[in-house]
Amino acid sequence: MAHINDHYLKLEAGYLFPEIGRRVEAYQAAHPDAPVIRLGIGDVTLPLVPVIVQALHEAVDDMGRAEDFKGYGPGQGYPFLVDAILEHDFRSRGVELEADEVFVSDGSKQDSGNIQEIFGTDCSVLVTDPVYPVYVDTNVMAGRTGGGDGAGYYEGMQYLPANEANGFVPAPPDGSADLAYLCSPNNPTGSVMTREQLTAWVDWARACDAVILFDAAYDAFISDPVLPRSIYEIPGAKECAIEMRSFSKRAGFTGMRCAYTIVPKALQGSDANGEKVSIHSLWARRQATKFNEVPYIIQRAAAAAFSQEGQKQTCEQVAYYMENARRVRDGLSAAGFTVFAGVHAPYIWLRTPEGLRSWDFFDVLLEKTHVVGTPGSGFGPAGEGYFRISAFNSRENVDEAVSRIQKAFS
Repeated sequence: MAHINDHYLKLEAGYLFPEIGRRVEAYQAAHPDAPVIRLGIGDVTLPLVPVIVQALHEAVDDMGRAEDFKGYGPGQGYPFLVDAILEHDFRSRGVELEADEVFVSDGSKQDSGNIQEIFGTDCSVLVTDPVYPVYVDTNVMAGRTGGGDGAGYYEGMQYLPANEANGFVPAPPDGSADLAYLCSPNNPTGSVMTREQLTAWVDWARACDAVILFDAAYDAFISDPVLPRSIYEIPGAKECAIEMRSFSKRAGFTGMRCAYTIVPKALQGSDANGEKVSIHSLWARRQATKFNEVPYIIQRAAAAAFSQEGQKQTCEQVAYYMENARRVRDGLSAAGFTVFAGVHAPYIWLRTPEGLRSWDFFDVLLEKTHVVGTPGSGFGPAGEGYFRISAFNSRENVDEAVSRIQKAFS
């Protein structure tokens, strides 16, 4: 009989979002006429913008002509997309990178889960808490942790609480770690790191020879130009950080799947003998072995998002979602909730009322208002007593959801 990977058995519960889906499905089966509004999972709802649709059509036509047909593409992405990434996401911010430091992929969720494969299973791991579940679960699956304690903490993993006292942005620890996951703007809390805060993390990583895994999937939602959008805006970050970015939320690609990860050539790890090893070369080898490029059609569409018209149209969509966030934030504040975020991220993070636990509030909200959100405890123990509301929906549904919540809780 095949022996399973026993580390999977350490996972204490089902993945957060399928569990939400299961509960909502059960509720709707019992209440088929309930007009449920979903503000839980962070999935976009607006259609692809016209310039991206046009690029898709043109790319499909290319695939139907012998002279323009594309089979396997370049391993790290087509030059037309990589060049656009370098110009618009980095040079525009004063950051210079080399083309082969960019790895186009089919999702930052995949990259944030797969990146741990190139590090030793004896590496110590640090996460902020609450945290995007993929960071924790994939390291549990790989065997870097002990078992869970029933409260959501895994033995051998460091947790830094992100709470109201620190503005949901923990400072670096006094001690060390090998790998540290950071997300800014943060999912789920919606907090964003200032240049000073991110500099402190880079300085810490360089001092203790750690690698920061920096998730910038929501960078397009940062409204203040002073705030950093890339960790590479911080001096020294190329020696200590990997950055992951996505087209999912900035251009509506959740169903299209296109992202990219930056692995600088200056970044090094060490082997069992203490010899320095290029992390860039390891990731390149991993991707060449396990991944066969994002389709040409999708990469053409992603490149269109960087065109002048593409930036205009996608920025309008980002502004639409952020107006939704403002309406949720203001509406729930008026209803007496203590709310955070919704300024630089499409999420509102709120304190549950009357001391309700997160999943209890989920059930109460669904029963009283037919609105679905995300329990904060699903993101980690420090999320208990908090709740995430997504701004990804139509204006009509957002306004209706806010109205229902105000009536139920005011």
